Amino acid sequence: MPYYHKLGNIPHKRHTQFRRPDGSLYSEQLFSTEGFSSDYSLLYHCHPPTAIIQTEEPYDVMPRIAEEKMLKHRSFEGFKVKPGADFIKSRVPVLVNNDCHVVLAAPTESMTGYFYKNADADEMLFIHEGSGRLLTQYGVIPFAYGDYLVIPRGTIYQLEFENSNNRLLIVESFSPIRFPSRYMSKHGQLLEHSPYCERDIRAPQHLLTTDEKGDFVIRTKKKGRMYHIHYGYHPFDVIGWDGCCYPFAFSIHDFEPITGRVHQPPPVHQTFEAHNFVICSFVPRLYDYHPQSIPAPYNHSNIDSDEVLYYVDGDFMSRKHVTRGMITLHPGGIPHGPHPGTVEKSIGAKETRELAVMIDTFHPLQLTEEALAIENSGYTMSWAE
Repeated sequence: MPYYHKLGNIPHKRHTQFRRPDGSLYSEQLFSTEGFSSDYSLLYHCHPPTAIIQTEEPYDVMPRIAEEKMLKHRSFEGFKVKPGADFIKSRVPVLVNNDCHVVLAAPTESMTGYFYKNADADEMLFIHEGSGRLLTQYGVIPFAYGDYLVIPRGTIYQLEFENSNNRLLIVESFSPIRFPSRYMSKHGQLLEHSPYCERDIRAPQHLLTTDEKGDFVIRTKKKGRMYHIHYGYHPFDVIGWDGCCYPFAFSIHDFEPITGRVHQPPPVHQTFEAHNFVICSFVPRLYDYHPQSIPAPYNHSNIDSDEVLYYVDGDFMSRKHVTRGMITLHPGGIPHGPHPGTVEKSIGAKETRELAVMIDTFHPLQLTEEALAIENSGYTMSWAE
């Protein structure tokens, strides 16, 4: 999905001899999330990336489903998820289906003593609170408030936080996360009408080449189980790489909103797409400029999709009692829209300062036990106030 990028030293031709100063060969690795049929990168390791020296018994990390089927509006207080020291253990799945998992996390410590790899899903980490660095085989990506970190499945990484106050929204996608196809030219460039361009995409920099022998644990998630696999060489022993499959960052603050004379539909906010769901960004923007416009969104029927909205910051003219980190779920099958009184109140307003992430899934979501523990009671009836 990203454009071609390279770091470090690579041979002139792929799949040819590339030798270390002592005459031994570097070890080439092709990395792709769709076999040999899509974007890929070639990484050159100091040592083969296959040297497993020990394995441990896996343990179960499947989400615990509380409700498989339901048809009512729901709301959850995301910031009620308790902070945890360990990044992996702090991850709390709240809404799931076979296409994606929506997860909250509040890690207080950096990842030390192990590395992490999701072998099932691309990951989109939205940084609501906190800052630090994403460390990968491809190099380093600094991150801060408002950043999306898109990490292809199979990427080995660590998160290094600057402090203990961190809040993350994570989407695990069981298909590749891409730029929306309507934003792309047939040759893969972001088009002029796209709300962002290649200049906004931050690729890894500062390649970390760690030529070190030892015992390195990669916690690997596969089919709802966590495996601890020990390797004999540091996973960041890459001397160079090139290609189009790698992690990247994009800031929600660099999303350029599309506005019009009358209220624009949600697809104008789309940021990423995957199989059977999309991710959208709601950012500060001017309201509609038709003299009779109604800035508040119109009521609409969710028939084909579940709509999830994660509230980040700002004032939301269409909804009452919004808190930071709040999640609303409007399931497919029933209409939803502004709360009573907010439509009339929005008339005459010139702009909104809201910031939110929306996830629309085309198959129903299931609620986990952890979701019920942070649910706002009474939300379903809040339109009758």
